[in-house]
Amino acid sequence: MNTIFRKKEYLIVLIAALGYFVDAYDLILFVVIRKASLIDLGISEQNLSQIGLSLFNTQMVGTFLGGIFFGILGDKKGRLSVLFGSILVYSVANLLNSQVQELWQYYALRFIAGFGLAGELGAGITLVSEVMPQKYRGYGTAIVAATGAAGAFAAGLLGDITPWRYSYFIGGSMGLLLLFLRVNSFESSLFKSAKSSNKKHGDFLSLFTNSDKRKRYLSSIMISLPIFFTITILMQLAPEVAVQLGIKEEISSGKAVMLVYLGLTLGDLSSGLISQYLSNRKRTIQYFLLFGLAIILFHLNSHGINKETLYITYVLLGLGAGYWVSLITLAAEQFGTNLRATVATTIPNFARGAVVPIAIFYQWTIDQFQLSTLHAATVTGVICFILAFTATFFIKDTFHKNLDYLD
Repeated sequence: MNTIFRKKEYLIVLIAALGYFVDAYDLILFVVIRKASLIDLGISEQNLSQIGLSLFNTQMVGTFLGGIFFGILGDKKGRLSVLFGSILVYSVANLLNSQVQELWQYYALRFIAGFGLAGELGAGITLVSEVMPQKYRGYGTAIVAATGAAGAFAAGLLGDITPWRYSYFIGGSMGLLLLFLRVNSFESSLFKSAKSSNKKHGDFLSLFTNSDKRKRYLSSIMISLPIFFTITILMQLAPEVAVQLGIKEEISSGKAVMLVYLGLTLGDLSSGLISQYLSNRKRTIQYFLLFGLAIILFHLNSHGINKETLYITYVLLGLGAGYWVSLITLAAEQFGTNLRATVATTIPNFARGAVVPIAIFYQWTIDQFQLSTLHAATVTGVICFILAFTATFFIKDTFHKNLDYLD
C-alpha cells in the first residue's frame, strides 16, 4: 500500500473520504428524521408530507445553487479551499439545525446546509484525481465512495436510535472535527500550474455553448439517472412495492434505505476496484448498468417472495447503483484543469435534481395509462437505464488519461 499512497496522497484521500462521509450522512439524515422533527415542531399529521417535501425541495434548491457556486470557485480559487469551505458551511448549518424552534428557521437552515453540501464531493473527487498517480486514481476514489456510502448507512442507523436534535448535532460536530485535518494538507499541483495560464477558469456557460463540451457534460448527467431512480423513487415506494408484491409484514422505509446504502457502499468500493482491474472506467459502469437493470426487473416482478428475500434485493439494488463516484471521476477526467472542479461539483447536484422529472414521469405514467405502482416503476426504471447506457457511448474512457491539460 505504501507504493500506492505516499503521505500527501494519503492525507488528501482521508480528508475527501471523511468529508463525503459527513456529506452523505446529512443528506440521508433529513429523510430519516424528517417526520420526527416536524412533529416535534408542532406540525400536524395531515401536513407532514407536504411540508416535508417542501423542506426537501428547499434543500435541493440550495444544492443546485451551491453546486454552481462552489464548482466555479473550485476552478478559480482552488479545490482545497472549496472542500473545507463546503464542510464548514454545512457543519455550522447542522449544529444550528439541532436548535431550531420555528419552521422558518428549519427552511433557512436546510437551504444553507444544501448549499454547503453541494461543494464537498466534487472538490474532493477532483483533488483526489489530480494528486493521485494516474494508474492508482481508482483506488483513491473507491475509498472516498465507500466511506461516503457508509455515512449514509450511519445516518439511517443513528437517525432511528437517537433524538433528531442529537442526530443533527452529531453531524455538525463531525464536520467541524474534520476541519482540524486541514493542517499540512496540500493543494493540487495541477491547479497551481494551470492558474497561471490565460485560459478562462470555471467558465460554467461554456459547458452549454460549446457542442463538444455540452455532449460530454449532459452525457455524464444522463448516466446517473438509474442511481437516483433507485435511491429516491424506489426507496420512497418501498412500502407500496412490498404490498403489491404480496408481502404482508410492514416494510420500514428506514430499513430499506439502510440496506440500499449498504449495497451502495459495497458497489462503490467494488466499482473502483473493478475499474482498476479492467483499466477501464466506462466499461465498468456499463457492466453495473446491466446488472442494475436485471436486479430492478427482478425486484419489481418478484411476486410472492418473503420479507428476508426482499431485504436481500435492497442490498443488490444498492450494489447495482454503486457506480456513483466512478461516474463522477469519469466525468471530471473528461475536462481540463480549468473546468474540472466546475464539472465534478455541478454534475452531482444536477443529477440529484433529475429526480424531479423522473418523479413527474413516473406519476404521469400512472395518470395517463392507469398503471400500477409496479408497472409504472418498471417503465420509468427501464427508460432511465436505456438513456444511461446510450449516453455511455457519447463519452470516452479516461482511465489512462493525463489530466495535466486545459479545456
